[in-house]
Amino acid sequence: MASWIDTHAHLDDERFHTDLPAVLERAQQSGVNQILSIGVDRATSENAVRLAQQHQPVFAVVGIQPNHVAEAETGDWDAIVALAQSQPRVVGLGESGLDRHWDRAPFPLQEEYFTRHLELSRRLKLPLVIHCREAEADVVRMLRADYDQHGPLQALMHSFAGSLETAQACLEMGVYLSFAGMLTYKTAGELRAVAAQVPHNRLLVETDCPYLAPSPMRGKRNEPAFVVHTASVLAELVGLSIEALAMQTTQNARQLFERIAGGTGIPDSTSNIKIHSGETIA
Repeated sequence: MASWIDTHAHLDDERFHTDLPAVLERAQQSGVNQILSIGVDRATSENAVRLAQQHQPVFAVVGIQPNHVAEAETGDWDAIVALAQSQPRVVGLGESGLDRHWDRAPFPLQEEYFTRHLELSRRLKLPLVIHCREAEADVVRMLRADYDQHGPLQALMHSFAGSLETAQACLEMGVYLSFAGMLTYKTAGELRAVAAQVPHNRLLVETDCPYLAPSPMRGKRNEPAFVVHTASVLAELVGLSIEALAMQTTQNARQLFERIAGGTGIPDSTSNIKIHSGETIA
């Protein structure tokens, strides 16, 4: 059976409170053997760590999501830093980034916290999980400033739904692209065209559960087992068998998230493909 890593799940969501062991069992039966549970604020980050301590397949990613930065209280950021420094089951930071869709936090404050996460990612050598909604140019601008000063980024764009231009800019800076259930939707033709051109060694898959259930599960509570539906579509787009994509995305995830399997965090240049105007992204 193909083996998968769900690189983005919110397992502490209340919709999983009554049956999480069964959810994890179904994931394992579907070949999803490792799951990253993502924090969006202090409480959910602490919950992600607790779940990672309780369940062997689960690892934690801790941070403050842009829509929650205005709610952050004194000590919350210090708590995130402490978790990242002290907990071996914490494999990354985030989710962080920028969001212009919702009006829940002043944009300058979002930028401030994004900078904090970027700096902490560099200092602790932990990858950053990036949230971007209707803020592509702003995210690329801030990533570019960090890249120009410090070099390649150790990061991924989660639930990528951006343009080919944004994808190319991210790839040039060392960023991985992770695709979720929206890739399977009938209305996502432009996104599928972008995904088809991403180098194999930068692809990741995720559910973002309990949100964004893929076809044919749309309308249901999403869960890690459903990542195989997104992966099936992605495999066809990039010209790989489902087994080859499973091996590639697992390798990519373990390379980026070093604490999972001791990877290097540096993209492997041996499996590149061409993207956009004949260029090759290393």
